[in-house]
Amino acid sequence: MRIRLLAPALGVAAGLGLLRAWSPGTVRPLLDDDSRPIRGSIAEKIRVPIRGRDQGMFLEGVDRKGPVLLFLHGGPGMPEYWLTRRYPTGLERSFVVAWWEQPGAGLSYAAGRPSHELTAEVFVDDTLAVARYLSERFGHDRIYVMAHSWGSYIGLQAVAADPSRFHAYVGVSQITHQIRSELESYTYMLRRFEELGDVAMVRRLRRAPVTLDAPLPRGYSAVRDRAMHALGVGTTHDMRSVVTGLFLPSWRFPGYTVGEKVDLWRGKIAARRSALWDRMQATDLTRQVTRLEIPAYFLHGIHDRTASYAMARAYAGAIDAPVKGFYTFERSAHSPMLEEPERTRAILAGDVLRGTNRLADPA
Repeated sequence: MRIRLLAPALGVAAGLGLLRAWSPGTVRPLLDDDSRPIRGSIAEKIRVPIRGRDQGMFLEGVDRKGPVLLFLHGGPGMPEYWLTRRYPTGLERSFVVAWWEQPGAGLSYAAGRPSHELTAEVFVDDTLAVARYLSERFGHDRIYVMAHSWGSYIGLQAVAADPSRFHAYVGVSQITHQIRSELESYTYMLRRFEELGDVAMVRRLRRAPVTLDAPLPRGYSAVRDRAMHALGVGTTHDMRSVVTGLFLPSWRFPGYTVGEKVDLWRGKIAARRSALWDRMQATDLTRQVTRLEIPAYFLHGIHDRTASYAMARAYAGAIDAPVKGFYTFERSAHSPMLEEPERTRAILAGDVLRGTNRLADPA
C-alpha cells in the first residue's frame, strides 16, 4: 500500500522539479557562431510603467542600434515571444524587436484588474505609449510595427490615430470584419467535415450556426479551435491541437517563472471571457480605417481560416496608403511569421525597410 501511494507522490515531485528547472525566468543572451554573446546585442526581459501600470516585454536584437520593431501579439491575451523558441523568426537579425505583452496578458497580467477597464481604446493608447517609450529609449523618431491577428485590430487603429510615430505598418493575418470572417470559416469547415464524413463534428457545428450577429454562439466557440486545427487552418498549418501545440510547450519556455506561466493562461482565459472578443467580432475595420498615411504591408497564409485570407486581400487592395503590398504565404495558415520565417525576413528587408513593394503579390 505504501509503495502504491509513494509512486504517484514521487511522480508529482519529479514533475514539479522538472517544471522549476524549465522556469528560471531569465532570457539568454544572443550568441555568435562560437557560442559567445554578440557584442552590441540586446536580450532583456523588462517591466516598464506604461500609462501608470507596469507592463512587461522582451527586447531582442543583434544590434541594439538597429531599427526598432514593436510586435503586437494576437489573442486577445496570448503573447507570442515564447513561441519563437519553437519557431525561430530571426527578426532580431534586422531589428531590435520589442515583444510587448499587452495589458492582461503574460508579464502584464494583473490579477484583480476589472475586465471592463480593458477596452479597445485602452489598448490603442497603450500601444502609442509603448511606441513613445521605445522611441525615447533607442533614440528613434519613428519605429516599425508588426501586428498579428488580434494585434492587427489594435495596431491598425493605433497607426491611423498617430502615424507620426511609425515608419510602416505590417499586418500579419489582418483582422478586417471578424464576424464575417467567422461566418465564412464556419461555412467552409461545415462543408469540409461533411466531405470527410465526420458526422460528430458536423452535428456539433450544425447545432451552433454562425450568423452575422455577434457574439458567436457558445456552442460554436467551444468547438471552433478544435475544428480549425483538425483541418490545418488554425494557428499553424501543421498544428493539430492547441493542447499539444501551445499549452504543453508553453510550460517548457525558460523565460517565464512558474508563476508567469500560470499568468499566461490566466490572462488568455480572462481575455476570452471579456467584452474585447465580442467587440472585435462586431467591428468592421474596412469601414473604420480606410486610409493610412504610412506604408502598409499585409502578410497572410493562404490556409488561414482564423482570419479570412480573402477578406484581408480585398482590404489590402482597397485601403489608401502611400505604399502598400499584400503577400501570400503558400505554406502557412494563421502564423506566417512563424511558419515561413525566411520569406517574412525577406519581405521586411527587401520591401518594408526600403519603403517599396517589389516583392508583393501582383495587384
